[in-house]
Amino acid sequence: MKATRALAGVAGLALMGVGASLLLDVREWTGVLLWLGGAVVLHDGLLAPLVLLVGLVLLRGGGSGLRGPVRGALTVAGALTIVALPVLLRPGPRANSSVLPLGYWGNWLLAMVAVATVTGLVVAGRWFRRGRRGAS
Repeated sequence: MKATRALAGVAGLALMGVGASLLLDVREWTGVLLWLGGAVVLHDGLLAPLVLLVGLVLLRGGGSGLRGPVRGALTVAGALTIVALPVLLRPGPRANSSVLPLGYWGNWLLAMVAVATVTGLVVAGRWFRRGRRGAS
């Protein structure tokens, strides 16, 4: 486990370095600061409390086996949504059709379905494993 954690830390530091190098080319800092500030507010004011609240409700409701996977799924779905918000909330038609040409709402929904599917598979695997332990 220590090696995995160290590898994740090294990968995180490398990605932070890439991000910092990309910031060197930025000329207009107000947009960057606004985006970063908005991300902190959305995470700390909405995403983290929602995940903790759902975990608390699941714990009190007896769904302790669901708590981890559901909280993980909410964290991933929330982070994906926060990152996608700028293109999801972009107003309708643009003068240049090559700007943001993809179907972002459909792709976001596809990502949410993927998160829900993986979460369902993890929960089903845990229930299956728990049932097999009890049978032996």
